[in-house]
Amino acid sequence: MARRTKEEALATRHKLLDAAEHLFQAQGVSRTSLQDIARRAGATRGAVYWHFKDKADLFNAMMERVTLPMEESFHHENEQQEAPGPDGEAGLNAIDRIRLSTVNALRHIVTDTQTRRVFEVATQKVEYVEELQAVRLRHLTVRNGFLERIEQSLGTAAEQMKLDLPVPASVGAQGLHALIDGLIQNWLLDPQAFDLLEVGQRAIDVYLRGLGFPGETQGAAAPRGISRPV
Repeated sequence: MARRTKEEALATRHKLLDAAEHLFQAQGVSRTSLQDIARRAGATRGAVYWHFKDKADLFNAMMERVTLPMEESFHHENEQQEAPGPDGEAGLNAIDRIRLSTVNALRHIVTDTQTRRVFEVATQKVEYVEELQAVRLRHLTVRNGFLERIEQSLGTAAEQMKLDLPVPASVGAQGLHALIDGLIQNWLLDPQAFDLLEVGQRAIDVYLRGLGFPGETQGAAAPRGISRPV
């Protein structure tokens, strides 16, 4: 009985998050009430407060349901590529890890409907008003974590290739983040305007070349468990 109750509670939580995704996309976050979400999910307002402290908590849970698997995949890819293979060969260097991780993330946004919907809500349908300050703080935390990882990877790559970067690694990371973030936001505004995966892959490669890194080796085999961009 306890297991069934736990499963039912998890099912209700997912129904609430599903309802929030669709309502936020259709009418914006500020114009969507918790009562709207409960009604769409076929639940009570009390059920909403059982699972979430407030709208910001619900919004962050909605984001994490999509982004946490992507973040975990990003870390997993880096760990796999850093570790030597069974034949003792080294994994990808740091700059190729950046290429593959970022392009695979773009691919996920293009091919997964739920991820695309949540990113659309996060970039176009939310206002950082007082009740959503926790959402803004989470956004900053995720952004800063990404910048820190990219800065570290750029620095490591420069050391591996004995390059002197034209700018500090922190500045290079800020530029790469702005490039990726801008590509995603503009594509979400009009997905028919350009191919996010193709343009993203080329733009990232051009940017990294501008920092002094060599271009991606065409035809090279992808490392274990990693899909090569096409």
